[in-house]
Amino acid sequence: MTTTKLTFFLPDLDNPIELPFITAGIKAGFPSPAADFDETKISLDAVLVKNREATFYAKASGTSMTGAGIDDGDILVIDRSLEPRNNKVAVCLLDGEFTVKRIKVNKEEMFLMPENKSFEPIKITEENQLIIWGIVTYVVKRI
Repeated sequence: MTTTKLTFFLPDLDNPIELPFITAGIKAGFPSPAADFDETKISLDAVLVKNREATFYAKASGTSMTGAGIDDGDILVIDRSLEPRNNKVAVCLLDGEFTVKRIKVNKEEMFLMPENKSFEPIKITEENQLIIWGIVTYVVKRI
């Protein structure tokens, strides 16, 4: 089994940091000389956290989910209140180890699918102990 090591953190929602936010968007083409930016304030916690009591951050370790945009060292925003569904990216506790994989359900079978061809899908059997711990809602990454 290939797992992705996770380090969990709680969001500090009691002390949000509000930073300038350009609401009009920033064009990736030619800049407009008349575009003075309209600045408001935003807290990323307010945007990323929908359910305060059920949301956690985790730092991903490994490369099994690179095709889903999850790279080694990225911060995952995980909502434990969301229902696990087919094709959702989930944090799973599988046989005592945390892993991040895409849920795939076919008829009577369930798989935890990596998003990197170097890794094999994990077929869930009756012998496995599986807890779908939460659904990944955002990925915060350094570029």
